[in-house]
Formats: sequence, structure tokens, C-alpha cells
Amino acid sequence: MRHPLESIPGEYRQRIFFTFLALTLILFAVFRVLDRPLQTDAAPNGIVSFELAGNPQTARAITDSWKEMSLLLSAVAGQPDANIVNVPYVLAAFGLGIDYLFMPVYALALAFGTLLAARRHDGIIHSIGALAGYGAFAAALFDAVENYTLLQILIGNPQTSYPSIAAFCAVMKFGLILFGSMYALVAWLLPKK
Repeated sequence: MRHPLESIPGEYRQRIFFTFLALTLILFAVFRVLDRPLQTDAAPNGIVSFELAGNPQTARAITDSWKEMSLLLSAVAGQPDANIVNVPYVLAAFGLGIDYLFMPVYALALAFGTLLAARRHDGIIHSIGALAGYGAFAAALFDAVENYTLLQILIGNPQTSYPSIAAFCAVMKFGLILFGSMYALVAWLLPKK
């Protein structure tokens, strides 16, 4: 099995990997800042809690906790209730929007990481690296579907299946990212063939 990025000339691979890795880390830092106001009792892990809600009741509890946070912020700022801007909702929606930029960035970083590790080996270890490379792009596709469903929940679309679709996609995304990351690390540490 060929890695999806194997056609990229070898002399560029490492430079491209480090570029996308740096962009991934920068965007991850942005997400950490955006996620802080989304951490409530109902969503202790912020947006990740929302991604993994799994059912309409839990998703509703999370969005309700964000509304309560917005009311609290409004009261502290001395704004009348009529002028409330739901800050956590805005941050969640903004973060989900930026995530569409993040998807190809982390997918390419992970895919190039698996490529660099796979090229050190042949046989089954190389083939697993190719599979992990495809998995990086599949993770981004699952992430795109997940974000679409989460945005639908935020805008009040009453589809009861959206939280379970989002949770399934999130589990697949995290699993594929973990698989690719673990492969890249282990394959890089294994003695070169």
C-alpha cells in the first residue's frame, strides 16, 4: 500500500511537516483560549464535552449552561437582559468555523508525520504507515461532519440524531488521530531498516 503523500519529493517532506506542525500548534493554542469560557459544570472539557454529548439531553444541558454563563457575564457587566450577547455561543460557533481551517492543517501535519516515519521501514510497518496517512485525512472528514452537526445544534435545529452523529464522528476523529500519532512515534523510534 502506498502512502497518500508518497509522491511528494523526499527533500520537501520534512520542511512541509514542520510547517504544518507549527501551524497545528499555533491553531491549537488559539482553540485553548477560545475554549476556556466554554468550560462549565455541564461541559467540564468545553467544546470536547459538547462534541461527545451523544444525546439531545446532554447537548441541551451544555448549551443551557452556556446561556447561563452569558447571563452571568451580562449581570456582572451591568447590561440589561435585552442586550445579551451569548458569548459562549459566539465562541463555540467561531471555534467550529476556525476548525474547518484547522482540519487540513492537522491532517497534513499528521499525514506527513506518518510518511516520515513510514519511509524508515518496509513491509508491514510501512503499510501501516500508509494506512495511518489515509486515516489522518479520514479524521478531518469525520471532523467536518461533526462540526456541521454541532453548528446545527447551536442554531437550534431540532434533529435529535445530531448529538449522536457528532459523538460518533468525534470518537472516530480522535481514534484516527491517536492511531496516526502513535504510529508516527513508534515507527520513528523503531530501528531504521
